[in-house]
Amino acid sequence: MKNALIRATNRLPRVKISSSRPFSSSAAALAKNRIYPARIRNEDELQTLILMSASSRVPLITFWMTTWSPGCDQVSPIIRELIERDRVGEDRGGVSFVEVESDSPDLGGLSGIAQRYMVNSIPTLLAFDRSEAQVETKVTNLEEMKSRAFLTKWIENEAARHGQGGGGTLGGLLGR
Repeated sequence: MKNALIRATNRLPRVKISSSRPFSSSAAALAKNRIYPARIRNEDELQTLILMSASSRVPLITFWMTTWSPGCDQVSPIIRELIERDRVGEDRGGVSFVEVESDSPDLGGLSGIAQRYMVNSIPTLLAFDRSEAQVETKVTNLEEMKSRAFLTKWIENEAARHGQGGGGTLGGLLGR
């Protein structure tokens, strides 16, 4: 019986056993730009988005505006179009965008949370990266904000940070 078993096993196809496993990988998905539809009206909402930006390593672009400013009404659609339709910055890692309604009573106006991030004029574009306000690159000039070419370059530069920081409230002012 033992010999029959040996002959039977010799007729079976040999299977090579490997200690490694095959795997597959797919290309990393490109980051998508994200626009938050609701305006920020209180500090907790802003802090949540800043933390989400830091954890995902996607810069958060904030547009500090008021409900009564005609300049804000001109600039906001341009920024939204560049980020959403033209996808500016996606090839460099993407950005998130939200409007901050600085005249909201819960934000304390320009003397409230805006002062903490050195926002002293309306409108202002301010990016956050690694939970730091990038005050060195903030934009307050309304004419620059109306320029699609300027905004495209600015958004691309902010998207390229991708968690690298630089230009933060203290580290950026003193440390570059």
